[in-house]
Amino acid sequence: MTALDTPDLDVWAPAEAAGIVTVADGGISFRHALVRRSAGARHPAQLRRTAYLALAEAAGPHASRARYRAAAALGPDESIAAALEGAAWDAQDAFTAAAALQQAARLSPGVRDRARRLAEALAAAHLVGDPDWVGDLYQEFTRIDADAETTFLAATAMSTALSLSSFQEEAFDLLLDVSERTLPGDGSLTLALASLAAAVADQSALPQHRNRLAALLARTEGRTRAGSESIGSLARLDDPEVRSALRAVVSLVATPPGSAARLLRGLEQPRLGALPDSPGMLVQRLAVAWVAYQADEADACLRQYRKADAQLCTRKALGLRAWSLAPMADTLLATGRWTEAEALLEESSEGSAVLGQSRVQADLDALALILSALRGGTVPDPSAAEARWRALDLEGNRATQARILRARALAATAQGDWARAFRQWRALFDADGSPLHPFLSPRAIAELAVAAKRTGREEETARILARVRSQQGERPTTRMTLLLHHAAALVDFEGDPEQHFQLAVVNPESEQWPWERAQARLSYAVWLRRGRRPLEAREQLTAALEMAEQLGADPLAAAARAELRASGAACAADPDVALVELTAQQRQIVRLAASGLSNREIGEQLFLSPRTVGTHLYNVYPKLGVSRRHQLRDLLSAAETDIA
Repeated sequence: MTALDTPDLDVWAPAEAAGIVTVADGGISFRHALVRRSAGARHPAQLRRTAYLALAEAAGPHASRARYRAAAALGPDESIAAALEGAAWDAQDAFTAAAALQQAARLSPGVRDRARRLAEALAAAHLVGDPDWVGDLYQEFTRIDADAETTFLAATAMSTALSLSSFQEEAFDLLLDVSERTLPGDGSLTLALASLAAAVADQSALPQHRNRLAALLARTEGRTRAGSESIGSLARLDDPEVRSALRAVVSLVATPPGSAARLLRGLEQPRLGALPDSPGMLVQRLAVAWVAYQADEADACLRQYRKADAQLCTRKALGLRAWSLAPMADTLLATGRWTEAEALLEESSEGSAVLGQSRVQADLDALALILSALRGGTVPDPSAAEARWRALDLEGNRATQARILRARALAATAQGDWARAFRQWRALFDADGSPLHPFLSPRAIAELAVAAKRTGREEETARILARVRSQQGERPTTRMTLLLHHAAALVDFEGDPEQHFQLAVVNPESEQWPWERAQARLSYAVWLRRGRRPLEAREQLTAALEMAEQLGADPLAAAARAELRASGAACAADPDVALVELTAQQRQIVRLAASGLSNREIGEQLFLSPRTVGTHLYNVYPKLGVSRRHQLRDLLSAAETDIA
């Protein structure tokens, strides 16, 4: 209530004393929404209707007037339904829009208008991300005789809800059914359907799903019929850049690996200004981000995902956001942005659990366990996550299964159980070596090779490596090239291990994936030490240790320290002699590093690039008998004490 009906405030005293209402600033407010609803429900219907009509007269915003008029309606009323529909398009968030459209549909006197508004409510509700709500609306929609385009819109929303709830086969079958019965000549709507089918097929990774995409893609070239370029409340697909981005998504899932980088080069990168995206640009941004993810272009991927994520959160479009959470978190983990990944996983996990997005929750559980295992320490009890994973059809959700297998493998590695780790890595590939998931499985090839080396399974892993190489084509991504070289150095008996190790660690582009590069350095150092080349091994180990410490990757850091001790690094040289043997520039860099300056800050003082500073430090650590940056301060203090 916004005004007092009586100047006698005593009448409110009992309710105020009971904590039911608050009297302040000339108005009455209920302390709880349920109490407010209950108080209203106790009055006769006619009195409530009169109150709502009075509120509608006094209401300012168009949306508020429409809601109050709807609450006062005694039956279907087209003017009220139209007002609610208009308010829905003005809504700032998906939930408000979906609720308004649902109410507009129920107040629509005409069957055609009711079906259209209910389909639009479905489209908005699928953006909210509540599968149960979408399911209820779809059941209501199926009882209406709707036209082809409206049926298309409703079915695509339902398919999305099924996918988020882990039912990929049902989601894909629904899309196929719609494609065969409706809109055979409309290229724009077929493209929308094909892009959603591609997302479902990527999640399922079932060959029968991927094999149907080429035919759907071929139909997207059809003419767009007048008035059908709007896909519900989501986007207009008549923009050529939006259409190109969606075709790239479908092509990537439909074709063998290796084309992502080429497709990404042909796409327009959406701008990153402060203005909010139009619906079409938001769809384009998400599509480009996913193609960049497949192309291992981490910076481009994260730029687009971060911009889109901020706007999706503002609009409360958590259903659309759910598709981007796993690839975004995966990229943050791979590029060493672990704090940002942790925040994203914690925040989004709560939302997916509340909405009942079981498949999304399983992905987030797996990624959180991966982060814990990479960091080491106490790995959280995965029993709750394991219970949720067992409830899913993992055979029909191979992307989720691949993330779960990696989480289990890294947890086993952190516990030193290499046999169990190998079994989990090995399950990412079928008996003949074909990948469980065409994108996620190959990116575990180096980790599989490390576990194979520990367990004596090199020959078996070499066959899988050969299969992965052939499937990646002649021009794999830079990241895949580095991973393949790391794996080949460990298990390919026909190649030159040192050449493969060099190619895995020397390429400066590998700095984008710090944990993978540090792991490759550790493997190279072990090989060098066993080849009786301890000084060279220490160079790789000090670099690996510094990166592991920067990341907070305790298991990797512990392994590097153990190898340093085995290589004799503990037997430090005399600091005075060691410092004298350095060049003047190296001594400058050591003193600045010991004072706490970063590589970038040192470079600014000495007019060097941060990479050059890092190279100098990696070269001098073994000479000084240290393995970590903070040891330089102690070493210089000891040298100054000796001089004194």
